[in-house]
Amino acid sequence: MDTIRSVNSAVEKEPLIRPFGFKGNYVTELWQTVSLLEDENGTPYTGLCTQNVLWSDADVFMALDEKRANRIMYSVTERALQMILGEEFSTPLELQQAIFHDLYNYAGRLAGRSDLRKTFVLNALVGIDNAAWLLYAGQKNIRNFDDLIPVSMRNALSYRHRSVLSVPLVSYGVSLEEIKQMVESGYILLKIKLGQPGSQQEMLEKDIQRLSEIHQSIGDRETDRIPFGKIPYYLDANGRYESKQTLLKFLDHAGKIGALDRIVILEEPFPEHADIDVSDLPVRVAADESAHTEKDAKVRIEMGYSAIALKAVAKTLSMSLKIAQIAHQHRIPCFCADLTVNPILVEWNKNVAARLAPLPGLQCGILETNGHQNYKRWKALESYHPFPDAEWADAKNGTFLLDEDYYNMSGGIFRPSDHYLNLVT
Repeated sequence: MDTIRSVNSAVEKEPLIRPFGFKGNYVTELWQTVSLLEDENGTPYTGLCTQNVLWSDADVFMALDEKRANRIMYSVTERALQMILGEEFSTPLELQQAIFHDLYNYAGRLAGRSDLRKTFVLNALVGIDNAAWLLYAGQKNIRNFDDLIPVSMRNALSYRHRSVLSVPLVSYGVSLEEIKQMVESGYILLKIKLGQPGSQQEMLEKDIQRLSEIHQSIGDRETDRIPFGKIPYYLDANGRYESKQTLLKFLDHAGKIGALDRIVILEEPFPEHADIDVSDLPVRVAADESAHTEKDAKVRIEMGYSAIALKAVAKTLSMSLKIAQIAHQHRIPCFCADLTVNPILVEWNKNVAARLAPLPGLQCGILETNGHQNYKRWKALESYHPFPDAEWADAKNGTFLLDEDYYNMSGGIFRPSDHYLNLVT
């Protein structure tokens, strides 16, 4: 059993280059929180979390101003640290399960919502969960991500990709010129945000126009790096389409302009409470924030969802391992999506992405990462990485190249960052 002798936390507020639009709203800064756990010998372990209230619970974000919403999520992190202080645990999976119910109720009262989304609490727990995994690894003398994965879950993360596509984000405010530059820089899979602000009709018209402009701009670009031969599209609606009829109008337009067969993923089109079966849609539909837990993921699979976006950087590594296991049992492919996280959290996500079976038709791993597009101080954040100059730390020509050094180092996650350690010690 591992014992948590001491805890602490800190926060850094990182401004963005411009307001970041999705879910019909915008964020202007992202809080980076640091959680410290010390074992019974006083050895410190730190875990990072990028808070994103708009992603994790848009209703909380819209009911409060951005800073108040962030303060509430950080308070949930601080509460969780107090709950685990002095506790013993066998694995981080069990530690999370032991506190989640009471913490969820606390967070709901703090946010003033009885229907708080579970992802809100999971987002708040990311840093604590990462620190718990590192403490667990330290006690068991584990220094490799492969050995960190519980034996019962290793089949779901058994690949070792030598290349993982880096997927940039095309949010509402990204210009066509910037999109062209992404493709010219070597990016061959783009994540395009749908669900623009306004009524359902206004949203549909804006989304149709946006896809038309993007397809006209880069639709004829060719690539020999994936079987598609052309630039594929990864669309994310963040639950903004309220009916299947509205979505089918969008997909019908995609077919008319020759873009339908380019859509390799359509992520989270409907609100999770809508209970809409997606098995008859002409594209691969992925669950993201609606798959809060492994039980929710199983429900989505039964509704026809044929892919799941794993977010170890948003729903915790512990929960993501459980979801990956359920998906593997049902032969549903997974991939890793971003939360506009810092470079160290990119490595946590990359460790998962590198070990997932490829999406059908792509033949390689994929990892969305868009922090470099959005943070004002991205260069400074990169300098906090324990190995900022490693070949595998940055994408080359739109691809992360993962050699034996990468796998031996596990992306550097076992090496503490002096910057973040200093904040909490």
